Amino acid sequence: MRLKGLIVIFLIMVVYTGVKGQGAYIPPEKPKLIVGIIVEQLRYDQIERFSDRFGDGGIRRLLNEGTFYQNAAYQYMLTQSATAHATISTGTEPAWHGIVSNSWYFPLRNDLVYCTQDPGIYPVGGGYESGLHSPVHLKASTFTDELKMATQQKAKVFGIGMKDHAAILSAGHAADAAYWYDSGTGNWITSTWYIDSLPAWVNDFNAMLYPEAYLDKTWDMKGPQEYYYDCVPDTNTLELGFNGKNYFPYDLKRIRNEWLTEHQDDLSLLRETPFGNTYTTDFAKKLIEKESLGKDDITDVLTVCYSATGYIGHRFGPSSYEMADAILRLDKEVGDLLTYLVDSLGKRNILVYFTASHGIAEIPGVLKNNRIPSGYFKTEQAIYLLRSYLKVRYGEGEWVKGYIGNQIYLNRTLIEDSKISLDEIRKNAARFIVQMSGVNFVYPYSDLGINSYGNENLERIVNSYNPQRSGDLIITFNPGWVESSTENVTDHDSSYEYNSHVPLIWYGWSIDRVSVNRNINLTDIAPTLSSLIKIPYPNACTGKPLYELFR
Repeated sequence: MRLKGLIVIFLIMVVYTGVKGQGAYIPPEKPKLIVGIIVEQLRYDQIERFSDRFGDGGIRRLLNEGTFYQNAAYQYMLTQSATAHATISTGTEPAWHGIVSNSWYFPLRNDLVYCTQDPGIYPVGGGYESGLHSPVHLKASTFTDELKMATQQKAKVFGIGMKDHAAILSAGHAADAAYWYDSGTGNWITSTWYIDSLPAWVNDFNAMLYPEAYLDKTWDMKGPQEYYYDCVPDTNTLELGFNGKNYFPYDLKRIRNEWLTEHQDDLSLLRETPFGNTYTTDFAKKLIEKESLGKDDITDVLTVCYSATGYIGHRFGPSSYEMADAILRLDKEVGDLLTYLVDSLGKRNILVYFTASHGIAEIPGVLKNNRIPSGYFKTEQAIYLLRSYLKVRYGEGEWVKGYIGNQIYLNRTLIEDSKISLDEIRKNAARFIVQMSGVNFVYPYSDLGINSYGNENLERIVNSYNPQRSGDLIITFNPGWVESSTENVTDHDSSYEYNSHVPLIWYGWSIDRVSVNRNINLTDIAPTLSSLIKIPYPNACTGKPLYELFR
């Protein structure tokens, strides 16, 4: 009996020691810092494609140690940057949060409205026009708004990004600050919606003149030649490039001097190179340090928006050497940020989600070279012909107010004064436009409520549609078709897989290594975050928590 007793005591001690030893791996009740990493224009397939070329510390670390949702997609039609940031932060579709596109028409004022423009506030730290931005047009609360209210404003919330709307719409209404890049001065700036003057540390950071240093560099390939084996040839006639040059290396100092002939701000070039992402990482790390994020028991939030891949994709296309290089360099930025977070706060105290705002279509010329149907929709020509058609049918008048982001805005005042049925003119305009090359369908607003559900295409249009801000007609293009533009060789703005399907990876805190294959909506991010830290959902939330993260 004595021997049996000793054995029992020994086993109890082993179990106790094991449990005690494992205590270091039990995460705290809540993460100290949530970091959202949102990349402009990164397709899901690009993560798979470059996975063997990533370093160990960046995106591969997320894949090896995190929960990877392989079928995450946006469920609305107009896949634009501002719309995505608002969707992620509010947990709902554009129809509810109101950011239907980057810009929209306001017919009563005959005015084009940018999604974050706000003439009622003042710039802080930069040029006048660059600083007139706020979340005033965002109709719903965000995850971070609910966090601020739940903690009586004690949680710290910041958003940063080279694009104003990316920083602002990700940070929300109640954030401590959103900071974005002013291409006129090279500074990180904000507006009086958040604060009246820049903190001393931001002024000190801006005084270092990092953009000047970055634009003195040469952008050359980061990896060896074999890293780019699956790209289209570096020298080709399909890419836009910089001032006509579309192959490595790029002497940024020379290009910057030439830039002024086409652009008002020569420092805007930084946004269109991978060094814009580096500048974002530099600022993110400084903000975490100086604002003491994650240093107490109240969860803080920082959203970091990387924009360079968006600009580069528009100029060079998704299969270019330049895009491949930008993604490889993005991987390094993600690795630098993750290493800083883990070293300063510990993996168990951080929760990171990594995703993208949208994908991008292949350059039509690349598809044609592979005998795949594609082309450019000639927007100006189409609208000119539509105006002519409506004049012939209804008489002289400016029947079309404008076109932006696949949407046609009719002159409702003229239509009403002429006693013409708005529904009739919408349908006739749709029948005319649908005959043009590259057009798949044209939907009048009046059709969206009829048999919408069960038709996935119509459901996504309904999710994109807000009566106060959307156009009278929405055009959907054939697969592989994009709008023609002198500024881009390709674009997004459709619900096709290459635009809507993006990566989503969770890392840190209590996250296990799991791959999830089920379909999920990016509206699910906000309610997941809310559930994980036990606060109310955003007030218009339609997403659902990702149950795999609660095991």
